[in-house]
Amino acid sequence: MRFIDLSVTIRNQSFEPGGPEIVRMNHVEAARRRAADFNFLPSGYPDGMALAHERVTLSAHGGTHVDAPLHYGPLCEGKPAKSIEEVPLEWCYGPGVCLDFSHKKPAEFIDRADLQQALAKIGHTLSPGEIVLLRTDTDKHFDNPEFPNLQPGLHPDGCHYLLDQGIKMIGIDAWGLDRAPRDMAADHKKGIPNSLWPTHMIGRTREYLQIERLANLEALPPTGFTVVAFPVKIEQGTAGWSRVVAIIDD
Repeated sequence: MRFIDLSVTIRNQSFEPGGPEIVRMNHVEAARRRAADFNFLPSGYPDGMALAHERVTLSAHGGTHVDAPLHYGPLCEGKPAKSIEEVPLEWCYGPGVCLDFSHKKPAEFIDRADLQQALAKIGHTLSPGEIVLLRTDTDKHFDNPEFPNLQPGLHPDGCHYLLDQGIKMIGIDAWGLDRAPRDMAADHKKGIPNSLWPTHMIGRTREYLQIERLANLEALPPTGFTVVAFPVKIEQGTAGWSRVVAIIDD
């Protein structure tokens, strides 16, 4: 089997809104700190070095993560929306389909017709349980301060189309599944109804998951791989970080 990492790296000085803060303690510092915490003498460790570690402060929606139905609203399909630890793991593991929309420009939509055309191009018919990944190559701008504003987004009609095929998990290699906040705000100021997070809002009436901030989708074939996207369990979490991986059986 061959493994392809589809996740971004969590690191300091990220240009993500609400980006991480990582505070590190090296081996020597840890030996001195543990002397105070546990009454262990630094001399008790080999070479006076204890176990290094770091403390990370990060939004559950930072880095590569899976959005739970609870993120979209308190109710989904008339019932309490699932939090991230309640999401069935079966939804987070399955055959992958990667659709290439790298030609799409920032602020553009990926709609139903685009999806149908992309599927026809690769000769594939979607099946329930497949995980659809939308390649936009926005991840190549992860180190650009404008990263959150450089993406196309999935049109609500396109999202409904995927859900109609039995898809439960949709991923994208961009800041979010909707268009950039800047573009949504511009539409909102024009008085266009339902212009704020319209694809996310579908999650209030139809149960599905999003994977946001994927990477390296250009390394995938259109089909013939398995996606593993198990989220970290956070009590009543609206999202969970995930080391998303594609597995190709060679």
